[in-house]
Amino acid sequence: MIAQELHPRIIENKDWATALFILSIALVVVAKSLFENRFNDFVRLIVSDKYFKIYKESNHLLSGFNVLLFLVNLISLSFFIELALCAFLNLPKTDWILFVQIFTGLTVFILSKFLIEKIIANIFNVEELVELFNLQKVNFRTYLGLLLLPITVVLYYGNFATKTLFIVIISILLFVNLLTYFFSLKIYQNILFSKLFYFILYLCALEIAPYYFIYYLIRKN
Repeated sequence: MIAQELHPRIIENKDWATALFILSIALVVVAKSLFENRFNDFVRLIVSDKYFKIYKESNHLLSGFNVLLFLVNLISLSFFIELALCAFLNLPKTDWILFVQIFTGLTVFILSKFLIEKIIANIFNVEELVELFNLQKVNFRTYLGLLLLPITVVLYYGNFATKTLFIVIISILLFVNLLTYFFSLKIYQNILFSKLFYFILYLCALEIAPYYFIYYLIRKN
């Protein structure tokens, strides 16, 4: 007789990820349906400044449109972070607990940072400038989140992602984020120069220190 050895077939559960991707697409559809004109201007953000001219007031920061796309941004960025960790640390990308941890940590970090920014901006008397500055950042980063969503879908269901690919994507994201800072500073340079000292303190305290601290923790662990 020929001896037969049976091996268990490992089936990865990707249903939770599929549900979240569908939810993200649904949120984009809702945003487009409820704010059609604004959404059409928003998707042309990279080629036209019409969106900035129309929605330049700080009261647009917490609008329903931004909240919907902020949720999409959180989901796509959390997936991307999980996929990057899986590539560098050889972790399973179907670990939904890891995703929940990343999503929760990212949400707490962003919201806590936003609240602390409001408090410090009030103390330094640069609240108006900070709100306008944050509006520009939110617009650009939300746009990046939308672009990142299809990329994360392809990376999640494909098996071709490498460390080099993630390094390239992360480098591009960091470079684009730096460009958003310079673009925002250029727009509000007149207001900025009138309160330059306090704004530099704000940048050091809330735009440089938190990310350096996260980088230090990652390197340490």
